[in-house]
Amino acid sequence: MNSIGLFIPLRNGGELWRRWLDAFAAQTVKPAHRLVIDSSSSDGGAELARAAGFDVHVIPADQFNHGATRQLGASMLADAEIVIFMTHDAVLATPDALEKLLAGFTDKQIGAAYGRQLPHPGGGALGAHARLFNYPAYGAVKTLADAPRLGIKTAFLSDSFAAYRRGALAEAGGFPAHVILGEDTFVAAKMLLNDWNIAYCAEAQVFHSHDYTLSQEFGRYFDTGVFHGREPWIRREFGQPTGEGMRFVRSELHYLARTQPFLIPSALVRTAFKFAGYKLGKLERHWPLWLKRRLSMYDGYWGST
Repeated sequence: MNSIGLFIPLRNGGELWRRWLDAFAAQTVKPAHRLVIDSSSSDGGAELARAAGFDVHVIPADQFNHGATRQLGASMLADAEIVIFMTHDAVLATPDALEKLLAGFTDKQIGAAYGRQLPHPGGGALGAHARLFNYPAYGAVKTLADAPRLGIKTAFLSDSFAAYRRGALAEAGGFPAHVILGEDTFVAAKMLLNDWNIAYCAEAQVFHSHDYTLSQEFGRYFDTGVFHGREPWIRREFGQPTGEGMRFVRSELHYLARTQPFLIPSALVRTAFKFAGYKLGKLERHWPLWLKRRLSMYDGYWGST
């Protein structure tokens, strides 16, 4: 696998990072080029990465950015034709997970491929539903022609477990240099507009889910609103997220009614917080910097804004 690279951004991964390394050790395919960019972890994670055969590049924590750091990783893996991007908390679910993801590139028109994210065992129902909703059990190839049907979901992709063809990534201009989140959607949208296709490989699986608090949920959606407000071209080209949001709410309520109906009131409150966070994020140009820092889940973004 000399033409394959693997990149992980790391910051105090803790036990999940140890689980990730154990799962990686069992993979049937191991990329020759392996890189961790560590944001000055204090838990020994960088040393564990080196022991597992990764090159480790350390940066100050305040220099991390979702787009710029991933582009740095891609640049440092310049010999790789295909670069896999993951996060330390997306634990490979089967020994052939990487092999299944890379199989998506047998089609030369595929610019990027992403795998299925399953809920972490023992995780909460709300986080589990989010994964089941966004990552169905069947694979698909998305093209620009799907935009009228799928809307903004056409450009959906998560680089918690994804791979990019270097040529397609270069044509898209690489990852954006300064973005609060959504660097994966940004690149996927650019690829689609450049006539590349996106593969969803449902058989390639990781465990990756979050049980956010109410304030974290608000902050996440505030940041999403910031991203959509600062990148309006994505909504112009692919459509507004409103329809997809309503579909998610209906699906969540049906899921909870079948599994844990006592969580429905909490889900409704969270929906209101998400909606408010998103709307406030889209209007962030009107808010003072101190308030944006308070509302955002990723307050480090605002330091160089």
